Parts: sequence; structure tokens; C-alpha cells
Amino acid sequence: MNIFNSKLFLALSGVIVGLLAISLALFGNPANMAICVACFIRDTAGALKLHSAETVQYARPEIMGFVLGSFIISLLTKEFKATAGSSPLVRFVLGFIIMIGALIFLGCPLRLIIRMSSGDLNAYVGLVGFVLGIFTGSFFLKKGFSLGRAYEVNSSNGYILPAIMVIILILSLFTSLLAVSQKGPGSAHAPILVSLLVAIIFGAIAQKNRICFAGSFRDIILIKNFNLISIIGGLFVTLLVYNLATSNFNLSFSNQPIAHAQHLWNFLGLYAVGFAAVLAGGCPLRQLILAGQGSTDSAITFLGMLIGAAFAHNFGLASSAASADSLGGPSLNGKITLVLSILILFVIAIVNCKKRKLGGAK
Repeated sequence: MNIFNSKLFLALSGVIVGLLAISLALFGNPANMAICVACFIRDTAGALKLHSAETVQYARPEIMGFVLGSFIISLLTKEFKATAGSSPLVRFVLGFIIMIGALIFLGCPLRLIIRMSSGDLNAYVGLVGFVLGIFTGSFFLKKGFSLGRAYEVNSSNGYILPAIMVIILILSLFTSLLAVSQKGPGSAHAPILVSLLVAIIFGAIAQKNRICFAGSFRDIILIKNFNLISIIGGLFVTLLVYNLATSNFNLSFSNQPIAHAQHLWNFLGLYAVGFAAVLAGGCPLRQLILAGQGSTDSAITFLGMLIGAAFAHNFGLASSAASADSLGGPSLNGKITLVLSILILFVIAIVNCKKRKLGGAK
């Protein structure tokens, strides 16, 4: 047996990425949000002045690091391959919907695990929605859903997104062109070089071990393969032990940092994320990793997430966190947009089932 493909090795990888997440929290990243891919893409969109929400504007080095870590390790191991497929606008829309769902829930699947490990019961409600969304997407995969085959293209196509990440990083380090929050979650961050180094290591591990929060459940549903869930298990246990040891564990629906207890919308937010992630071929983290190793399809999905984040904050669609004066949760506009997004996912899934009809006939 190849030890590198064993469940034990994969679980140990989860432990390592859990320790990396803890290190970012210790160095200054927001409470209960050591790493959140969706939130960090939103912050980066704000830094680029794509939205004007002053509390969530910061070019997160973690986003650059995930892409660059995947890019570097895939070059070193000769796994880098520039590819492009079909349905770019559909992929863009899927990325957009992933971001809407994540900002309704207030976190990506990675932050879901972080919140669960600290006792946030709202996250467990979200988990049910996330798994059911993955189940829905997997149902359509069984029925022949496909956005088309990816083909190898000129290598320069795969270099574009890593190059853009380097440019954003340089701008954040050496110029004052980008917006930076002076208060709120965007103002809480680890030192830039610490964030970048940790994220590069995280990205390299994620590339080698194919870490994907949606893919882990999809593999269980479709092929009864529990390898990827071993990584998630190692991550969860590491974070749980840390939270228990540091008295950061609070088993409750209330008094959770950057969260709300609107159960239906926590459920539906991550339902949309799980459903869209399966159709797109990976969760937000996985899209960054695939983009780093040359997938222009995933780069397009990332752009959809970036614009989705800007759209959510420019039009007040993202949820607000609960506070002493408010229950938090999404606005009416956010609720309507999420429901419409889920309906769009069903349309995309149905019209792209090419192999056989939903009734089962070939």
C-alpha cells in the first residue's frame, strides 16, 4: 500500500493544515475565522475597491498564497498543466452563486469546520445543508451532468492567475493603491509574510492531497471512498482539541463570533455552496488550488466568486452577524437572491445532463 494515499497519512495532513490554521489565528486573523476562503476573497475584492464595505477590505495574502503554493509545488512535481474546457460563463455563475451562499452563511466550507470545532451549533445546521447540496449535485452527476471536457492549452494561460496574484501582493506591500480596513474583520490579520508563508505551505499540501470539502462528501456518496474525508477529520480533531485546551469551545447557537442563528438561511446558504461546488468541480479552496496548477476553468470560477463577493456587499445581500441589538442574518434581498440562485443551479444541472434523461432512460 502506498503510505501517501493511506487514510492515516491523509489524516495527518489534516492535522498539519489544522495547525497552520491555528497559527494564523494566534498571529492575528479574526476570531473563529483563522482561514475562510470566501471571506478572504470578499476582503480582497474590497481591497481592489470592487465594493465599498469599509470593514471588509484587505488584500488577504492567504488567497495569493493558496494559488502560489499550488503553482510552485505543481511545477516542482511536473503536475502543472494549463487546461481549458467549456461553459466558461456557467462556471462564472457557479462561482458567483458559491459566494452568495457562503456570505449568507458567513463562511466557506473550511470556516464551517472551524466553526464546528469551536462549538457553533449554527455551523452544524449549515453542515446538513452543505451535505444535502452535495447529495443533490451528486444526483445530477449520476445522471450525466457535465460542463465539458478540459483540454490542454498553451502554458501561458495557466500562468496568468498566479501572475495576477503576485501583482496584487506587490501592490499591497509597496503601494497605497489598495483599500485597507481600519476597523472590523478586515483590520484583523496576521503579518503579511506570516500569512503568505503559511498559505503557500497550505496550498502545496492541498494540491498534493487534493483537499476538497465538497469532494470529500461527493466521493463518499458516489464511490464510497473515505480518503478525502480523512483529511477533514484530522483538521476537525486538531481544531477541536485546540479550542477545548484554550477554553475557546462554546457549545451554543448564541454568542458565536461572526455568525447568526437564522437556521433556514444557514441551511440554504451552504446547500447552495455544496450544490454549486459539485457542479463546478470543487469547493472554493479547491478552485484556487486547481487554478494554481493551471486550470483556467477554475480561474474563471474564482473570478465568479470575486465578483459575487463584490455584488453581495454592494447590494446588501450578505448576512450580518448577530449582536446584542440584532439577530443578524440576511436581508430580504439576500434571501430572494439565494432562492433564485438555487433555482438557477437546478436549471444549470438539468440542461447539462447530456448522457441520459433524468428519468433514467439512456
